[in-house]
Amino acid sequence: MSEAAKNFDFLELGQAIMKARAQQRITREELAEEPGISARHLQSIEKKGQFPNFQLFIQLVTMFHISVDQYIHSDSPIEKSTLRRQLDALFDTFDDSELIIIAGTAEGICKAKEPEE
Repeated sequence: MSEAAKNFDFLELGQAIMKARAQQRITREELAEEPGISARHLQSIEKKGQFPNFQLFIQLVTMFHISVDQYIHSDSPIEKSTLRRQLDALFDTFDDSELIIIAGTAEGICKAKEPEE
C-alpha cells in the first residue's frame, strides 16, 4: 500500500455514502443485500471509515453519484461536488416542464440574494 493510501481517511467518504443512502431512503440492510455484505460491514464503512474492497467502493460511489476527487484530491479544485452530481442525477429524471419550475425557483433564490437598491 502506498504512503498516500496509508494516510487516506475514508471516514468523510463513508459519511457521504451514508448521507446519499439516507437521502434515497435506502436502509443499510437493503443496500447491503445487493453486494452481499453484512449491514454491519456497511456501517463500519459509513461510520468508522473502514476501507471497502475496490469492487464495493466502485459500486457505492457509482450508485450514489459520489465524486471521489473531492476526498482523494482535497487540495485540488474539483469540477462538481457530490451534491451537484446527485442533483444532476435527479434532474435527469425530470421532464422539461418540471425543469422549468426548478429553474424558476433557482432564479427566484438568486434574485432574493441580490442586494436591494
